[in-house]
Amino acid sequence: MNLGLKDKKVFISGSTKGIGFETARLFLEEGSTVIINGRTSESVKYAIDKLDNKNVSGIVADFLNDDQIDDLINRIPNDIDIIINNVGIFKGQDFQSETIKDWDDHFKVNLMSGVRLSKHFLPMMLKKNWGRILFISSECSSLVPGDLLSYSVSKASVNVFSSGLAKLTKGSNVTVNTITPGSTLSEGSKIFLQETAKRESKTSREIEQSFFKEVRNTSLIQRFLDVKEVATTIVYFASPLSSGTNGASIRVDGGSMGCIN
Repeated sequence: MNLGLKDKKVFISGSTKGIGFETARLFLEEGSTVIINGRTSESVKYAIDKLDNKNVSGIVADFLNDDQIDDLINRIPNDIDIIINNVGIFKGQDFQSETIKDWDDHFKVNLMSGVRLSKHFLPMMLKKNWGRILFISSECSSLVPGDLLSYSVSKASVNVFSSGLAKLTKGSNVTVNTITPGSTLSEGSKIFLQETAKRESKTSREIEQSFFKEVRNTSLIQRFLDVKEVATTIVYFASPLSSGTNGASIRVDGGSMGCIN
């Protein structure tokens, strides 16, 4: 299927690995020009080399550093067509162990990164009357595990902000939507499975089965999502073909969120 993304200019935050990297790869396959982002020059170079496409470039920026964010925004072309707010941090601790800095960091990266990018680029998208802004949230925004409070609350805030921002696009060809993935087999999840399997003298598959039986038992597919399953959804809703969807939260959760709205 031709998604109509040829020559569209795309920026993806936090895209040197995982969902962001796979999303970049799919955009490039569609003929888009893609700017990826990572915290270090090494990670950005490695990702660019791996993508091996003349239409990809990268910008180094840590979204905990205000100066680096300002530099990044200044380097993204003002005529950018698509912003994918994928960057995020994840610190799993019980509530009493979480520090105020943990809370601040989660909100600064997971929420405010998208706020800052939207504040700068949304007016330009509205002026040219076309654009896509997508936010990548998490099933934890609704499931809210007790040991992931600050992370979950920051992701819930992403959903609320995205919904409100969409209202500012009324009557235009600009859309703002949220993609809400379930548990995904990213690099971090693979390490978790491997380390737990080694510690418990089990296979990674046994640990995965145990996770979905005991922790994420609401999942209907009873497995981790592949990053491509999430990335294909992101790319579709960033395309012109998705013009009828605005202000929505699109779930790619394998059914884990059940009937939660």
